[in-house]
Amino acid sequence: MPSMYRATVPVLVRGLKILNTLLEKGEAHAEALGQDPAGLTGARLAPDMLPLVGQIQRISDTAKGAIGRLTEVTPPAMADDEATFADLKARIAATISFLESVDPAAFDGADTREVTLKAGPFEAKMSGEDCLLGFVLPNFYFHLTTAYGILRHQGVAVGKLDYLGPFA
Repeated sequence: MPSMYRATVPVLVRGLKILNTLLEKGEAHAEALGQDPAGLTGARLAPDMLPLVGQIQRISDTAKGAIGRLTEVTPPAMADDEATFADLKARIAATISFLESVDPAAFDGADTREVTLKAGPFEAKMSGEDCLLGFVLPNFYFHLTTAYGILRHQGVAVGKLDYLGPFA
């Protein structure tokens, strides 16, 4: 397995940059059709799923939280009050900035560090490596894929290559 730093920061930053590109395409789509952008940022795939805004917030939270848990560096708090494409892109930029600010040396020992995940009454303890592979990456890509699916479902011209991003 690559180092914990290499398996987190570059991977998550790449996904966030792809997400930003998807949002730019969504915003351009709304503008080209003269649609209210709130129709896209509030769109959902199903009634019981989070809207696009919520998907972006969860992607950001997953990335920030992963770095916080693996390195014990406190991630920045974000208010979850984004409503516009500009707000969402600013959150993505702030998340990327945080990820890139963490010293790779802070990941030393992260694979074996005990990590605790909490969600309501749920609590699980695991190694940093298990957290990354069993929760962080699947959760991050679930929300990224869902954001892509929302945009695609709303008619935004995005395809597989947009989701995969540049191969470099």
